Amino acid sequence: MITNGFTYVAVLLFMAAVLVTLSTHATGGLQKFFKYVPAVVLCYLIAMLLCTLKVWDMAETKPAYSALKNNLTYAMIFAMLLRCDIRKVLKLGPKMLIGFFSATVTIIIGFIAAFLIMKGAIGSDAWMGLGALCGSWIGGSGNMVAVQAALNISEADMGYALVIDSIDYSLWVMFLLWAIQLAPKFNKWTKADTSKLDEVSSKLEEEAKSNTSRITFQSLILLIGSAFLASAVASNVGAALYDATGFSDKATWTVLFITAVSLIAAVTPLGKVPGSAEVSNLLLYSVIGLLASRASLLELGDAPAWILTGFIILAIHAVLMLVICRVLKLDLFTAGVASLANIGGTASAPVLAGSYSGSLVPVGILMALMGYVVGTPLAVLCANIMHALA
Repeated sequence: MITNGFTYVAVLLFMAAVLVTLSTHATGGLQKFFKYVPAVVLCYLIAMLLCTLKVWDMAETKPAYSALKNNLTYAMIFAMLLRCDIRKVLKLGPKMLIGFFSATVTIIIGFIAAFLIMKGAIGSDAWMGLGALCGSWIGGSGNMVAVQAALNISEADMGYALVIDSIDYSLWVMFLLWAIQLAPKFNKWTKADTSKLDEVSSKLEEEAKSNTSRITFQSLILLIGSAFLASAVASNVGAALYDATGFSDKATWTVLFITAVSLIAAVTPLGKVPGSAEVSNLLLYSVIGLLASRASLLELGDAPAWILTGFIILAIHAVLMLVICRVLKLDLFTAGVASLANIGGTASAPVLAGSYSGSLVPVGILMALMGYVVGTPLAVLCANIMHALA
């Protein structure tokens, strides 16, 4: 049993490194496996398995976990949002933004309704786990972690959230990829006009091709140093804001503050420094491993009810999106990518966008980045609504 904090962290990081390496170089059947079960999900599940097998002493390793988890989370948010230049997002045009926020709102409605339907089976405290999942299904895994930090959600509830996030999400991605073939009939049914979409996507593709900056040691250490400093400053400012207002808690104020700082930094020269995606992914895997290392699989006895809850959320989201598409004359590309930009984030929205057309990949990326921006505050709001209805 591991009792040394540094060894505990080293094992988690090495496990993540092995999984990323395997997924990067996978071929054949293994490549297909990683397509449907991403390395980040395996990182969480394997860390949970190691915790269940008591590979490390929970009490002895707690100081290392407590010192790193929140601070790395704030640094991750900063690095993640550096890629989101709000000025570029606005170029998506009103129809794409309407599609994105329609998906966001219908997902939130789905969470609230599913909680009211299933709280007898999953428990009245399930609003916490669902709140974390809402962060992931509006933004991404980073938002889920940020919501966990903001609401102080237990690792057991996070385990349930991840089970839904992996199983229900994977089936939703497969369904949307299958639905591509229905696009002509769907667009005819909704009477959608795709001319503006084609124009915007071509401009975004030109911008993406013009960015040929190379990742260097200097760019990486600048980004890591900036992210860590932003995390340290945000922790102190968050505490000061909480002391001054007495509203909510320190973690929530810290997350909101670092989100605002990140968006400002994204439109400065720092936002153009190459490597922010790599740094944010490094921090994401570190935080995911730490979170999962405190959750035992023995605590997931009610997983089937949670999985059903996830399908109820998706069903409500799908029905409401069909109504909105019909009323607002949205095309299937806009609706599908908007849905996956929320639920899947940058990992899958570009894949779906590219399945329609290679020139549309930047649209999927920018919509997913928009999810990163709004995911945390809206998920915290959704969690508080569910809490009030518990």
